[in-house]
Amino acid sequence: MKKKRIPLRMCTGCHEMKPKKELIRIVRDKEGMISIDITGKKSGRGAYICRNVECLRSARKGNKLERAFDAPVDDAVYAALEEQLGEQTEKNDG
Repeated sequence: MKKKRIPLRMCTGCHEMKPKKELIRIVRDKEGMISIDITGKKSGRGAYICRNVECLRSARKGNKLERAFDAPVDDAVYAALEEQLGEQTEKNDG
């Protein structure tokens, strides 16, 4: 029996290869809207980030998401990501 391959993706913040399910996907659709893709199935250009606030800060500081999408990323997207990461941290602590 063949082992199923686990899809790996690179974090935009730390550039580490990690299993796709461990990362948060950010997507730019055909209209140029950038949003968080909870399901990981939205169509469009995707970029991934670890569920780690440090990776998000690194990506934001270096404009890495802007480069990945070749488009400006709205502050609301960063705020939503920070909020989601904050929720993740609370779940892990509790």
